[in-house]
Amino acid sequence: QVHLVESGGDSVQAGGSLTLACVTSGLTDTNVCLGWFRQAPGKEREGVAAIYSGDSTTYYADSVKGRFTISRDSVSNAVYLQMITLKPEDTAMYYCAADIGAGSCYYLFNKRRVDYWGQGAQVTVSS
Repeated sequence: QVHLVESGGDSVQAGGSLTLACVTSGLTDTNVCLGWFRQAPGKEREGVAAIYSGDSTTYYADSVKGRFTISRDSVSNAVYLQMITLKPEDTAMYYCAADIGAGSCYYLFNKRRVDYWGQGAQVTVSS
């Protein structure tokens, strides 16, 4: 059984930094897309970043390019989201997601094809 567990959520001031971690278990497929989504109150869940296990290709939402970096530990299959220069509009619940057997991250990131979700980690950025 696959589990995704996020950690690292916190409250920070604008301009600050945070790193989220997602520890995975039960992932046996070598072709996996791991990504981060976020959902603010009253808004739809949106893709933030994703990384493909096959070639480490990354995807980013335009709103976070240059500020967020996704990375993956290939041994443990953990995925991280380093966030710098945080803005109040980054405030949201952040969810780790996995698409198993994927050939790329296209469907997870653009079509929200997700096989497994984590429980979420709250990020709050105050001005």
